[in-house]
Amino acid sequence: MRKLRTQVGIVGAGPAGLLLSQLLYLHGVESVIVENRSRDYVEHRVRAGVLEQGSVDVLNEAGVGERMRREGLLHHGIELRFGGSGHRIDFPALTGGRSITVYGQQEVVKDLIAARLAADGQILFEVSDVAVGQIESSSPRITFRDSGDEVELSCDAIAGCDGFHGICRQAIPVEILRVFERAYPFAWLGILAEAPPTHDELIYAYHERGFALYSMRSPQITRLYLQVAPDEDIAKWPDERIWRELHARLETADGWKLREGSVLEKGITGMRSFVVEPMQHGRLFLAGDAAHIVPPTGAKGMNLAVADVRVLARALTAFFKEQRRNLLDAYSVTCLKRVWRAEHFSWWMTSMLHRFPDDDGFQHRLQRSQLEYVVSSPAAAASLAENYVGLPLD
Repeated sequence: MRKLRTQVGIVGAGPAGLLLSQLLYLHGVESVIVENRSRDYVEHRVRAGVLEQGSVDVLNEAGVGERMRREGLLHHGIELRFGGSGHRIDFPALTGGRSITVYGQQEVVKDLIAARLAADGQILFEVSDVAVGQIESSSPRITFRDSGDEVELSCDAIAGCDGFHGICRQAIPVEILRVFERAYPFAWLGILAEAPPTHDELIYAYHERGFALYSMRSPQITRLYLQVAPDEDIAKWPDERIWRELHARLETADGWKLREGSVLEKGITGMRSFVVEPMQHGRLFLAGDAAHIVPPTGAKGMNLAVADVRVLARALTAFFKEQRRNLLDAYSVTCLKRVWRAEHFSWWMTSMLHRFPDDDGFQHRLQRSQLEYVVSSPAAAASLAENYVGLPLD
């Protein structure tokens, strides 16, 4: 068995694991990342693309923001559409100048991998049989196979950044871990289309046929979503039907038209809220999707991961450089305050904008009343804007 040693072992080379490694490096703390997928896979895995102001600031502080600043799309608001009309939520006016940046998760991953490799950071891709052990000791272990060889990586701490389906959360004893979960009775059918955007900000549409979202990834690529049943068969959604439904749900009475293009990707994503408490046990610390999932309506998934690892990086730095445990001991409590605020906002946005299977006229009118209140009340609009651009990280 090959034996390795580092200060922080990180499971998962998604945004959480990579950013944590980069932040630790900048503070002189060693880390090794293990990832069961290939580099090509993680660099091209299309995920969320909305970055809160605080996430942008952290990426800039981490020294990986140059391409984001050059290619990212700065957005100063979103539009809520219902009843055939659009209503803009002006972020800077309502939040003291804060905005969002549209920059795909896969681009963030590419930038972080490039930075870690340029600094001789260790990322072991395509490992298998990953397991974590001895997490209640002062010397936890990550074991795995790398190119057929058995490897044991001993650490002082382990960061579980391996997503919802990863192995790290399962290492916490079931009698300690509390799970909070809610499944939603619908899903999103998403497409990536080779079509220049016809609107310069995101559009959230509430429609009698179901929710729709208009987004973009670049000046040439649009990202669009339709509410569908959770067990929907994607084979029943040829491109023509998708575009027909998008036209019906998004277009307005004032003549705004959706621009079509070649569909590059399509897929169906289930909707759920999920949180575990605590996010730590012994020397194992969960971050990102390993600890919590939000429905994508609130655009919070990657932003919560960034917030988690910023807290964790500071706590680990204090532990290694100053021999202080207080920040590490408080890691879960600190993160969960933001997690539950994001969970509530994402649930609220989801509930306000989607049609539920058991909807009746009463429910429909409640949702319309809520939407009309948000777009007519400066206080309600400011609450949405403040949560969407992200609460301050400190």
